[in-house]
Amino acid sequence: MQVGKPSRTALAAAAHRAAHQILEAGRIFVDPLALRILGQDAATVAREAQEHPSRRAMRLFIAVRTRLAEDALAGAYERGVRQVVALGAGLDTYAYRGSVPPGVRVFEVDHPATQAWKRELLTNAAISVPGCLTFAPIDFERETLAEGLLAAGFDPAQQTFFTWLGVVPYLTEDAVWSTLGFVAAVPGGAHVVFDYSDPPDSFSAEARIAYDRRAARVEALGEKWLSHFDPVKLRAGLDELGFSEIEDLGPAQIRARYFPHSPDSGSSRGGHILRASTCDPLSSR
Repeated sequence: MQVGKPSRTALAAAAHRAAHQILEAGRIFVDPLALRILGQDAATVAREAQEHPSRRAMRLFIAVRTRLAEDALAGAYERGVRQVVALGAGLDTYAYRGSVPPGVRVFEVDHPATQAWKRELLTNAAISVPGCLTFAPIDFERETLAEGLLAAGFDPAQQTFFTWLGVVPYLTEDAVWSTLGFVAAVPGGAHVVFDYSDPPDSFSAEARIAYDRRAARVEALGEKWLSHFDPVKLRAGLDELGFSEIEDLGPAQIRARYFPHSPDSGSSRGGHILRASTCDPLSSR
């Protein structure tokens, strides 16, 4: 991300979410505000997506990770969650769709420049900011996540659900583990959903070519991919931090759950979506 400018990859992810509503009719994930927040017409978004057919896989992955995160959040609400933190919220529209359950408070964490840009887009699209939402702009060069959230009114004594989508690959491993350590240490208990990638040297030759193409594209935007994780080692690290109920969906599991009628001929390596919790499922009800 370039200093003083909003995230270009946040814009790209939002465009993928909007294109999914048009080209796949929101089959995986319905978002009535995805197109509106962009301020673009459907024909333009569809045309740009269709001009790059190789990006369809990323579009569907982004739809799946959003669907999985919000399904997990709905389950966590039944277990007592009343506080949600969207880390690197970008142009996510969850809080604005009228889908936030009663009594839930939502914090959107992002870089100040990206958050200011989002608020401008919301105003231009006449999308109102609900009373349940608190913006938490955090410049990590000047303050920590804990400091920024506490300043925004975050209550660490409450059971909290963290979404962390489309962020981990752009952070160093130290930064990833630092954030997971903070989440794991929330006294009230926590749930988290995030996505990550297998190490590229584990990919097939064909998958590696596609990966290198995407990596070059995001690096050209000034937002280079910095981290990858071996699933076994990642799970061991999460165990050490105190996470339980770890569910890690790799490419094969994603195809089985969300695309059961598609030919199972894809790679077994690539993007993962992981859900984990520090809460006892019985005591949190």
